[in-house]
Amino acid sequence: MPELQLVARNLRRSFTIGSRRIGVLRGISLNVAHGEAVFLCGASGAGKTTLLYTLAGLERPEFGEVEFEGQCLYRGSQASQAKLRNQKMGFVFQGYFLLPELTALENVMLPGMIGRQRKKKEAERTLGAVGLADRMRHLPAELSGGEQQRVAIARALTNDPDIIFADEPTGNLDSKTGDDIIDLLLKLAHERNKTLLVVTHDNRLAARGDRQLRIVDGLLE
Repeated sequence: MPELQLVARNLRRSFTIGSRRIGVLRGISLNVAHGEAVFLCGASGAGKTTLLYTLAGLERPEFGEVEFEGQCLYRGSQASQAKLRNQKMGFVFQGYFLLPELTALENVMLPGMIGRQRKKKEAERTLGAVGLADRMRHLPAELSGGEQQRVAIARALTNDPDIIFADEPTGNLDSKTGDDIIDLLLKLAHERNKTLLVVTHDNRLAARGDRQLRIVDGLLE
């Protein structure tokens, strides 16, 4: 049995809208093993992005705990939590979040620069791995949506993280480009022995992971 990498216990999170308090996560527990590709799916508003962010250390739960490689994510200083995310986790978002004034190469180098390491060679190698060896000097505005998402994937990998969190990585793309992006994520995660946790509303894409989890009314089915 593969060793567990991510463990969540009884996660609860709610939001207040006007006078109403709405439970988004209502007691979710799950385990993710090293090297596993897990897809979280569910209807809009079901809580899948909130769950992903909570598992990634980005949104503190009101109740429950998350352990990553034996370490409690929400203990310790904010600086230590940020350092863990920078060194151990990679993030891919629906909106790409590339800095428009930086080239593709410079965007990919950012996580290393934040960690006070200039990983130019690694960034160039990773851009080559996502098929953009000839586009690394281009600005985001000069790239297609699919190419921008490939840059975002390369950026997520540049610090050699243990796990990649992807929130609706195909949401802004047409179906063919979206399929290519999922192919790329699965291929790179397998080749580099990374754990992959993906949020998607597309059941067809979700079926391609090692395991599919469905969120309904703040609970896992």
